[in-house]
Amino acid sequence: MQGANILLEPGVFPRLLQGLWVTVWIAAVSVLLSVPVGLVCGWLMTLRNPVVRFIMRVYLDFIRIMPQLALLFIAYYGIARAWNWNLDATGACVLVFILWGGAELGDLTRGALQSIPEVQHETAYILGLSNWQAFIHVILPQAVRRLLPGSVNLATRIVKTTSLAVLLGVVEVIKVGQQIIDANRFQYPTGTLWVYGVIFLMYFIVCWPLSLVAHALEKRWAND
Repeated sequence: MQGANILLEPGVFPRLLQGLWVTVWIAAVSVLLSVPVGLVCGWLMTLRNPVVRFIMRVYLDFIRIMPQLALLFIAYYGIARAWNWNLDATGACVLVFILWGGAELGDLTRGALQSIPEVQHETAYILGLSNWQAFIHVILPQAVRRLLPGSVNLATRIVKTTSLAVLLGVVEVIKVGQQIIDANRFQYPTGTLWVYGVIFLMYFIVCWPLSLVAHALEKRWAND
């Protein structure tokens, strides 16, 4: 239990909270910006244009096949340096998580749009709506309803995946935990478990409400 005293050292909890803020900021920006990317990609995947569908399929498959860590290295050490972009480690993480989240959300959007019965399209046309009006007022609202539970789960995955940012040197909550452990490794040799235990609780506090929302939406709409 002596290792637990590391948590009582001055500045430990404020530093962990500061690192958590960086984690939440990266995740929040990535989720918010991946929403329009995902919606547009999902809509493009449903078009009958074979060229557009091929391009979107290549994009989706590339993002899914390539590990997120490899994408981070490509963005930070490859593309940004080769094209002389002024992109720091945090920016590289946000860029990758937007592209990854947009691809995953795009596939969810495609599935939601294609799950709408054809009779809904026909009814909208009978009522005199144009293709665009039918999509905006009839198809999209029903698709979003089916899309939300999976989207919330995706947001939870993005929050957890932000832990990879530590490998680019981003001072998020994992990195802060490592710094605290290294600075106190002689005084508290068993403090590692306690520091990472607190970090686990922080991730849990952030992700658990999202999981509850996703479960509630699935349960509510499954009964409708």
